Parts: sequence; structure tokens; C-alpha cells
Amino acid sequence: MDKNYIEKDRYQRAAKRVKQISGFYRHALVYAIVNIMVVIINIQNLGEGESYFQWQNFITLVFWGIGLLAHGLSVFTPSFLLGKDWEERKIKELMEKDKKPWQ
Repeated sequence: MDKNYIEKDRYQRAAKRVKQISGFYRHALVYAIVNIMVVIINIQNLGEGESYFQWQNFITLVFWGIGLLAHGLSVFTPSFLLGKDWEERKIKELMEKDKKPWQ
């Protein structure tokens, strides 16, 4: 294989990885900002003597948090479900199938 091709491929994979990581960090930042705003609004709307610790005050935090956790797992542990280098193996498998004549 051409050395230039290998370097270009490595660069593209690294760029894709950086994009995934920055996407997760943006997601986490928006999660934090929105949930801080929700907490402030909820506190402002509390009645006198009313406790903040009610289930409806935590719905956004919990369910969006589950989504953020799933996003983090997909970015930082890609081998979590499919094994290490699954994507590369799948690409090679599909390329091999493409080489074979139609059956």
C-alpha cells in the first residue's frame, strides 16, 4: 500500500474520532447549562415551605443524563458492544464481499 494513502487514512480516522469527542463535550456542556437553568427556574417556582426534592424536578436531569451516558459510552468505549476494531473488520468484510462476482 502507498504510504501516503495510509497516512491519509490515519488522518481521516483521527479527524472522525476528534469530531465524535467534541460532539460529546458539546452535548455535556448543553446538558449542564440547560439543567442549571431548569434548577434555577424550579427553585424560583417553589411555594413557601415546599421542598425542591420532588420527582418532577429531576425528570430532565435523569432521562437526559441516561442519553448523555449512552453517548459517552458510544464515544469513549466503542468496543463496549461490538468489540475492538469492529468497524475496520466490517469494512474489510464488505470489501471482500464486493470483490466476489454476483452469485
